Amino acid sequence: MAREIIIVSGAIGRACIGGKAWVYMQYLLGLQRLGFEVYYLEDCGQGSWVYNWETEETTTDLEYPAAYIQSCLEPIGLGERWIYRAGDQSLGIPLSVFQDICKEALLLIILADPVTVWRKEYDLPVQRAFIDVDPGFTQFGLANGTSPLIETVAHCDRHFTIGQNIGNKDCRIPSAGYDWLKLMPPISLPDWPFADNNSTTDFSSVMDWRGFHDVEYEGQIYGQKDREFPKYLDLPVISGQTFNLAQMGGDEKLLEKHGWNVVPGWIPSATPWSYRDYIQKSRAEFSVAKHGYVESRGGWISDRSVCYLASGRPVLVQDTGQADCLSIGEGMLTFSNLAEAKMGLESIIADYDLHRRAARSLAEQYFDAEKVLPPFLQASLA
Repeated sequence: MAREIIIVSGAIGRACIGGKAWVYMQYLLGLQRLGFEVYYLEDCGQGSWVYNWETEETTTDLEYPAAYIQSCLEPIGLGERWIYRAGDQSLGIPLSVFQDICKEALLLIILADPVTVWRKEYDLPVQRAFIDVDPGFTQFGLANGTSPLIETVAHCDRHFTIGQNIGNKDCRIPSAGYDWLKLMPPISLPDWPFADNNSTTDFSSVMDWRGFHDVEYEGQIYGQKDREFPKYLDLPVISGQTFNLAQMGGDEKLLEKHGWNVVPGWIPSATPWSYRDYIQKSRAEFSVAKHGYVESRGGWISDRSVCYLASGRPVLVQDTGQADCLSIGEGMLTFSNLAEAKMGLESIIADYDLHRRAARSLAEQYFDAEKVLPPFLQASLA
């Protein structure tokens, strides 16, 4: 009989960004608390190309990303349970040991980023589950036949998405031939406690203007945040509020001209712990969504927003159809235009304590990893 082993694959080392690391750490921590023996896998395919934020250079050595993985996983008890692979090289667990772990594993979870080379040992776990965290863009690429995920998705037994509205009449996201099961972004609540400090007055966000290229599907273009954010450039001026924007890829001078306080996005997100501090020292989140999320109406919910909610920090985010699956109006508010964004700010400011408590309540009700993961596992292992 297989041991109670689960392998989670991700991209902690390839990104070397604290916010990205938390996407995978939430699963690792949640599965540990449920009693599983958890391992982390990162497979870069034929080679490792990682950007070093401090030196502003790309490195092909495995040591830099592997050291980052170690720094993230050692504090959560997984310092000896990870492997970083590129081509025929690997660091962390010896490859032969990892291959034996695959033979005994109940489940391999392919989370978000593709395993760009499907190796024979990835077929050895009893089941394989793919989790889509980029709803719309994942399915458009699969349907168009252009996605690097095609082989990976085909090897998986179950397919999940955080796009809560896929399959609804007003959602434009195709199934691409797969049955997409709904999954809320989980959060490890003990690691994201309610932040008592409520003296801060600054709204904040962490964002990348253009993480990927736009995608076309059936004649419709689905773009990135750079198509949406300009609609809200004047928000600091018309609201009189202070906004701290940790961003990558935007026009810093233009943003500052419109009243935004700007820092390079990698600085507050240098480690998982600095990322958490940045969020918990904010008053609330203000965030636009990718143009593709807005246009597709997929019900996308950001893992970053969930971190704000758990911290007792209200969330004001662009409407992607979240009201179809969440209680909206207290703790989490949505907007579709500049006027609605201003009204949302005013609501949060007018009754901040109410929204703080409601934010934590939403995290506990909808996103607690110890509630979200058991039904996911039941479906994955069925």
